[in-house]
Amino acid sequence: MRERPVMHRVPYGHEEMEFLASPWFEVDTVTSGTLEPVADVAGAARDALRAPHGSPPLSELARDAVARNSGATAVIAVTDLTRASPDAALVPPMLDELSRGGIPDARITVIVAVGLHRPTTEAEKREKLGDAVVARVRVVDSDGRDPQKWADLGPIPPYGVPGYTQKLVKEADLVAATGIVEPHQYAGWSGGRKTVAIGCCGEPVITATHGMRFLEDPGVRLAKIDGNPFHDTVTEIARRAGLRFCLNVVTDDRERVVALAAGSPDAVLRELVRVGSALYTKPIAKQYDVVVAGVGAPKDVNLYQASRAATYLRFAPTPVVREGGVIVIPAQLPEGAGEGAGEQRFFEALERALSPAAVVEDARRHFEGGQQRAVMVALTLQHCLIVVAASEAASIVQRAKLRVAVDVEEALEIAYEHIGRPKSASLLVVPRALHTLPIVQAEVGA
Repeated sequence: MRERPVMHRVPYGHEEMEFLASPWFEVDTVTSGTLEPVADVAGAARDALRAPHGSPPLSELARDAVARNSGATAVIAVTDLTRASPDAALVPPMLDELSRGGIPDARITVIVAVGLHRPTTEAEKREKLGDAVVARVRVVDSDGRDPQKWADLGPIPPYGVPGYTQKLVKEADLVAATGIVEPHQYAGWSGGRKTVAIGCCGEPVITATHGMRFLEDPGVRLAKIDGNPFHDTVTEIARRAGLRFCLNVVTDDRERVVALAAGSPDAVLRELVRVGSALYTKPIAKQYDVVVAGVGAPKDVNLYQASRAATYLRFAPTPVVREGGVIVIPAQLPEGAGEGAGEQRFFEALERALSPAAVVEDARRHFEGGQQRAVMVALTLQHCLIVVAASEAASIVQRAKLRVAVDVEEALEIAYEHIGRPKSASLLVVPRALHTLPIVQAEVGA
């Protein structure tokens, strides 16, 4: 009796996409670990704020600020829409804590840390924060393009990066931040200190920290913070910018909150990295010929963000896909390459270059923030083929030098042809490639 074919599923926008793999593929699937989702995120946030790590409570920090300045102001930096931080649940209890400490809503600003991404609309601010927060306090976007809005923090070690943050942030008496602690290509792990240091910075910071000096530093690696100069740099920028307190979360591969921590930026990061490492890191036995790397919303909104799925798998401690293999990314891409300045530079760098090697060489001669994603994609293309499946922006994908497929099945046919049509081929399905860090256990070539 013939076995029924197995239907595989990966996220696609806010839905799922199903596909079948041809019989010559030997298929494995790897997912991140599981933890019980937090049932009441707002309630858990209030609990975390009452028991902070390595810091007095936020209300006490507010009282200290008011004692120094009776008209003390506060800023809460939050992530933009490309991060699934549940800020509508996190920010209200933070506002309550600040109010309890003597800083009223009228002297609190929530700043959406957009970096070089596009500004957020009024509707998006309400979607991100909730109507009640937008009605309660001032909500603005950071501006990485206007030097008139920046404060100079001086050169930042270890590489002397120019330090610029928003004046609004630097001039506040108390700065707090939200964020998600998850693997990050450069910072090792993301989180609240990056929300402030990169999301609220001036453009020269992004240009310097994302340039070739950092990209080629062996300490700048996914899921690594110790000995990582990018981590050290953003930590120092956030400190000089005045960041005192974070309320951060860890989410599972369905974007559900599974852990929260509040307190000092360093203590919160270390605590949630401990949780995230156990959740995201998964052993695999070998490299694979082909990998299907799922993304889903909000990261598959544009090619800039969705391309992380390929580069995370390429720059895992050992590349998950073998040299000459294929990574397939099912991604919706309703915003094409992306609409911000950084996204457009990413796309233009890929489009204008004659080859992946030329992308890297161009970045060595002249670099602007946003090009780093093009460099990482180019380095990945030097290792393997990337096929983007089922996107709404096929022409953008083609102009960025990536292959296009109408669906995952066609992408797998392209992949099978690319690897030489062997009698059998290994295929790994990673449904949530940005929430799963596969670690190859066997020595490559053994």
